[in-house]
Amino acid sequence: MSKKVVIIGSGFAGLSAACYLAKNGYKVTVLEKNKVAGGRARKMEVEGYNFDMGPSWYWMPEVFENFFAHFGKKVSDYYELIRLDPAYKIIFGKGDELAVPAGMKELKALFEEYEPGSAAKLEHFLKEAEYKYKVGMGEFVFKPGLSVMEFADTRVLASMFRLQMLNSMSGHVEKLFKNEKLRELLKFPVLFLGATPEDTPAMYSLMNYADLSLGTWFPKGGMYKIVEAMLSLAQELGVTVLTSHTVKSIFVSNGTAKKVISDQGDFEADIVVGGADYHHVEQHLLSPENRVYSEKYWDSRTMAPSSLLFYLGVNKKLDNLLHHNLFFDADFKKHAAEIYKKPAWPSKPLFYSCIASKTDQSSAPIGHENVFLLLPTAPGLEDSPEIREHYYDIMMDRMEDLSGQSIRDSVDFKMSYAHTDFIKDYNAYKGNAYGLANTLRQTAILKPKLRSSKVANLFYTGQLTTPGPGVPPALISGQVVASEIFKKYKP
Repeated sequence: MSKKVVIIGSGFAGLSAACYLAKNGYKVTVLEKNKVAGGRARKMEVEGYNFDMGPSWYWMPEVFENFFAHFGKKVSDYYELIRLDPAYKIIFGKGDELAVPAGMKELKALFEEYEPGSAAKLEHFLKEAEYKYKVGMGEFVFKPGLSVMEFADTRVLASMFRLQMLNSMSGHVEKLFKNEKLRELLKFPVLFLGATPEDTPAMYSLMNYADLSLGTWFPKGGMYKIVEAMLSLAQELGVTVLTSHTVKSIFVSNGTAKKVISDQGDFEADIVVGGADYHHVEQHLLSPENRVYSEKYWDSRTMAPSSLLFYLGVNKKLDNLLHHNLFFDADFKKHAAEIYKKPAWPSKPLFYSCIASKTDQSSAPIGHENVFLLLPTAPGLEDSPEIREHYYDIMMDRMEDLSGQSIRDSVDFKMSYAHTDFIKDYNAYKGNAYGLANTLRQTAILKPKLRSSKVANLFYTGQLTTPGPGVPPALISGQVVASEIFKKYKP
């Protein structure tokens, strides 16, 4: 008889694990507390606008291809990918913008404009980043992080020196490039990893390879197309996905999880996978004697940022803005310190604007724009309507001024989302948006383990465990946890 697996949470990691397990003969049920599947990647349809509520960047396209290929499918079976060119725009001030081209020839020319001689340095930088990417994404991310012996391989150990694990991202970039705008372009991808560029290992220049070499893409119809594709595949494989099922507890007897108890009924299980927030599953769904980590442990963890988000419908077309826009007309280091060093609402924030309707008009009514604003913040901050409005005004003032147009008066739909919403909808620890920070002290075997040492058949997947935050890592996390289940409980 097939072993019954109950997965808590239908985010990318949970759906990925469900597909791998179902393909290998397990009977899989996924329980999702919200009305629609997808976790943080949910969608919202309102007044003719289709908003992606979470991830908006599509990087590392081969990770998605590899996922679907495992099941004999292709990305193109489910959705159409569009490569953005320019990939995005960085706005440093009025009339001071840097649009990042998709082509390498054009990118090198751009670097030369800002810093003569930097094209050759960029080529060297990206060659190193490619090596880190191929080792990191080909080797390290598939390690379950259960034992240091996973890395006791001479080839892997030799790689660790070339990966620059002990050098900082900031130092690595600043050693090669003198122009401050080029430096900020190269440092920006690590902003959401959970530490300042000064405290992030130089290994993460692999993100620059993903950005500048592999490109920025967009699935036509929105990021939720990925969720729909995974749901379609999961259901084809026999997975049962149940929404509006809030899990209340995991019943454990003699060190084994026996059933998952939800507000809609009980589900017997041979194996349980926590794809929801790790802290919530362990601290709130398990009784104290079955928890591996303490509240003190969790409080000592460095979390990746939270975010203040606004979903806006604008009843006219906007000029001078692209699909992705980074507003860096403020002090990068100061905002980073206000997230990571001295947590506080930022004094003058950097922020990001996504206008998906620039690429895909189906996301908004004809002649309208679909606008998504994101301001990264420290987790665990006080969150109130007054604070949200204060920062809305700051972002709108600067976006209007720097793009040279009125926007505020044309907003016909507006909804905010921040810390308290992340907690309410996702049980996110301290209202974090991106999971556990990718610092050196929280890498590989130093992350919360994806297998419980107290409950024999309880596993975890997602952004608080191996390999870490982000959509591609979440897909891989589902694959890794499924592989560990295969080892312990033969399909």
